[in-house]
Amino acid sequence: MDAIKIAAEDCLACLRFYTRLPLPVFAFERDPYAMLDFKRAIRMLPVAGALVGVIGAAALGLGLGLGLPALVAAAVSLAVLVRATGAFHEDGLADSADGLGGGMTRERKLDIMKDSRIGTFGGAALILSLLIRAAAMAALVPFGFGYAAAALVATAAVSRTAALMPLLLLPPARDDGLAYRAMIPSAEAVRFAALLACAFLLPPLLCGATTQRVVFAGLAALAAAYGMTRIARTEVQGHTGDIAGASQQLAEIAMLLVFIAQPQI
Repeated sequence: MDAIKIAAEDCLACLRFYTRLPLPVFAFERDPYAMLDFKRAIRMLPVAGALVGVIGAAALGLGLGLGLPALVAAAVSLAVLVRATGAFHEDGLADSADGLGGGMTRERKLDIMKDSRIGTFGGAALILSLLIRAAAMAALVPFGFGYAAAALVATAAVSRTAALMPLLLLPPARDDGLAYRAMIPSAEAVRFAALLACAFLLPPLLCGATTQRVVFAGLAALAAAYGMTRIARTEVQGHTGDIAGASQQLAEIAMLLVFIAQPQI
């Protein structure tokens, strides 16, 4: 029972950190508003991500049930997701695009990424990300709603887990900020999170996805996050919270594209 309570506490901690959902405080929580324990609690990140995916799938289903065209329902679903998460990862993508695209030196890139204002590179990255994801979510619908919902849940869980890669492979790029305060996840927590993320790849299999497609989707998420990690290593010699957010966005896009790729994988 204690293990279940600890797991629930870790999942709630991840939800409070990664979303803006109005969660109640439960009696078993020791410090519900403390900084997320990246060394341990991060093991439940796939579950928190999957719950975010459920919200997106429910919004998509509601839109379709009301008779909205697939693209409109997908856009509404994406709007709900952005509100639920506080555009947490979108902000990281925009800041990373501005900093990596607009700065000439390492120091300048980091300064731009720290600036809350959005520039041309960041605006373009946000527009393209939202456009591609909305179109991809709409393209899931012809496969069947069960397939679409399972793909959204799997993508939300796996992409957030893949976004831990910069924290594992790179040192903090600066000595302040969220990335500096976040400790490196323990090997045990990462292994547990990886197993949970793989488990969330099973529902698409049950809803019509081929094994090859599901495997490629998981590998695409890892490849996208690794690519962002390599860029961060070259450009700023470390990770930031924005780099992790950008990694999640790229991993999510990569997975969605695999789930809708034609001909069938």
